[in-house]
Amino acid sequence: MSKIGLYYKNVSAEVVGDEHGISKSQFAELAQQVKPAIAEVNKQRKEGKIPYRDLPYNKEYLESVKQVAADIEGKFENFVVLGIGGSALGNIALQTALSPYMYNTDAAQRNGKPRLFVFDNVDPAQLSSFLDWIGDKLEKTVFNVISKSGRTAETASQFLTIRQLLTDKLGRHACRDHIIATTDANEGTMRKIADDAGYRTLVVPDGVGGRFSVFSPVGLLSAAVCGIDIDGLLEGAAQMDKKVSGEDMFTNPAAMNAAINWHYYNRGKPISVMFPYAYALKDFADWYRQLWAESLGKSVDLKGNEVFVGPTPVKALGTTDQHSQVQLYREGPNDKLFTFLQIEDFGKEITVGSTPNCAPELGYLAGAKMSKLINAEKMATEYALLHDKRPCLTVLFDRLDAVTAGQFIYLYEVTTSIAGELFGINTYDQPAVELGKEATFALMDREGYEKLAEKIRPVTKIDGDFLV
Repeated sequence: MSKIGLYYKNVSAEVVGDEHGISKSQFAELAQQVKPAIAEVNKQRKEGKIPYRDLPYNKEYLESVKQVAADIEGKFENFVVLGIGGSALGNIALQTALSPYMYNTDAAQRNGKPRLFVFDNVDPAQLSSFLDWIGDKLEKTVFNVISKSGRTAETASQFLTIRQLLTDKLGRHACRDHIIATTDANEGTMRKIADDAGYRTLVVPDGVGGRFSVFSPVGLLSAAVCGIDIDGLLEGAAQMDKKVSGEDMFTNPAAMNAAINWHYYNRGKPISVMFPYAYALKDFADWYRQLWAESLGKSVDLKGNEVFVGPTPVKALGTTDQHSQVQLYREGPNDKLFTFLQIEDFGKEITVGSTPNCAPELGYLAGAKMSKLINAEKMATEYALLHDKRPCLTVLFDRLDAVTAGQFIYLYEVTTSIAGELFGINTYDQPAVELGKEATFALMDREGYEKLAEKIRPVTKIDGDFLV
């Protein structure tokens, strides 16, 4: 059975020294400090306050996703997700991790499944390019708009654009066949539109923020449509659930992960670098950045005190960023905790070609396995960081498949919950996001936001005296 594990020896004082490492006595102290946090998260779960914890067991959501996926199977060549943030990052991460690199361009690798496109921005040049391409392919394209409320400006603008395009090209009844809405079960703008137009719908669960929604219809539908084993994903999440529910830090990888990150945050290392050594894992780092930043960056604690806490998540990719970031990481400020993602069995292999006679110095590479090279690069980078007393964690994947992907996602979701308890903040809200949303409404002349628009325009107006 494939599995993942958290390797933490390389944050110990034994490896990186007393100043930057965690001693045995500090580990013992952390185990006691994190125990109440684990208990509190488990209590919240039993009280139904964090329903994301039970998504791996929700058969109703699973069957509804499978039914919609079956309904569209063989009918469409393109599947397009319209969403932003948590309504897109998980979808992208699963596709990058579990579908072949050439999935969209090679019909044989798709094995009869549709191409996948995920639009999580409102860049007009990007969307125009896609609309020009998709214009004569609309009959073979289905759109999944994901928005709990339907009022998020980015997703709403995408949806309205696509709705108009479908109406103009295929007729006003085409939207019913070509749009699937994943939204609130009972209320909201998108629910009203979907019910009025007769769209197929799936549910965004109550109490589950977008960044915790991968195991709901939000993340599962695009995966199922593209042939990803969603049963395996949920199985992996359920397996990890058992590991991260125990109160012993030394057998609970989420608790260990949260405690180590919290420890270093409080000791001058507020930056958390996720460093996957596999292209397939790169978008998990993007997903993690939202999960970590939006959950843990808070100005007040649960008692109302101003605290301004939050580790800063940074994405790197091995081996690419050995050549762009490691100079800073080794010789710059020692203010970072590194988490490598490493795969032992890539499932595919390449043997490096032979060496030209004129370049014998490359002989050490000839005949080598490329999987050995990329993992040697990871170990070499880790060694170099440890040489300079930079603490490192590693998440080890036996192999990357649906089960281990599910384990990884669930591990980091629960890590985030436990970390939030250690920081003493509300892990699940995102109040700082709202002002930017309201300012967008004002600048787009939405009714009711006129006074805010008056405040914004003097601040955002370009003053030529300061343009050089």
